[in-house]
Amino acid sequence: MSSQSIKHRITDFVWWCISIGLFVGIWELTFSMGLYSAQFLPPPHIFLGDLPNQLQHFDFSKANAGEKAASSHYHAVAKTISATVIRVITGLSLGFILGVITGSVIRYFRWFGKLLLPTVTLLAPISPFAWLPVAVFLFGIGNKPAIFMVFLAVYFIITLAAIAEIDAVQKNYLNVAKIMGATRLQTYVQVILPAILPGLFTILRLNLFAAWMVVLIAESAGSDSGLGALVMLAKMTGAPNLVMIGMVVIGIVGFIFDSMLRYVQKRVLYWIPEVQGSLPK
Repeated sequence: MSSQSIKHRITDFVWWCISIGLFVGIWELTFSMGLYSAQFLPPPHIFLGDLPNQLQHFDFSKANAGEKAASSHYHAVAKTISATVIRVITGLSLGFILGVITGSVIRYFRWFGKLLLPTVTLLAPISPFAWLPVAVFLFGIGNKPAIFMVFLAVYFIITLAAIAEIDAVQKNYLNVAKIMGATRLQTYVQVILPAILPGLFTILRLNLFAAWMVVLIAESAGSDSGLGALVMLAKMTGAPNLVMIGMVVIGIVGFIFDSMLRYVQKRVLYWIPEVQGSLPK
């Protein structure tokens, strides 16, 4: 890592700290001015100070079992976070892979496109939240309905984006591949796929936070584990400190998840020095 890169990372971190510090400072200042009650919107010094007492609520299986060791609390936190993360990763992966496949097949096989594209176009505008009753009816509670809703949040968008990206591939690339005697499969793997992946990864990252919102809604309505279920538990029991702690954890995990996706994007698109259309770091 070059010194310039290290300096850039340090600068980004400093600005990140300033931004968060300013936000927290305004929050604490407005509370000290008496603009709202801690019962409805506790400031950081209150809900973070109550963190040791709230960790026990991350363990849904033993929510009423009394005091437990601190190590058990931390294990419960890791278990709750991992449940949500696994659902998001599974839903995003399935939605992205199947979306790219569907979009590619629609463009490569015209009869298939004429048969499927109208249905995809009809279902794409439907909000994933509207699918929640269907997901619970089909899969009950647990992992499956949450994964299904994350999948829906990504699948239709990636399918339509793949079609648009394929249509936007420069004709010169296709003509060169044809002149060199490449088959349709070789043209797709070596020309079309590398051309469309940068745009599709950008769209995937843009929809990452939407996928987080979807999985949290799904967990709050049809799951007994995960961060969404934790926030719903806090709401039902009237625990504002737990609500805020859950929101902070969701924000931190979402930020880390986006950073990991950006890292995967750079590794997969190794032939691109600067990823086209990348989001701000």
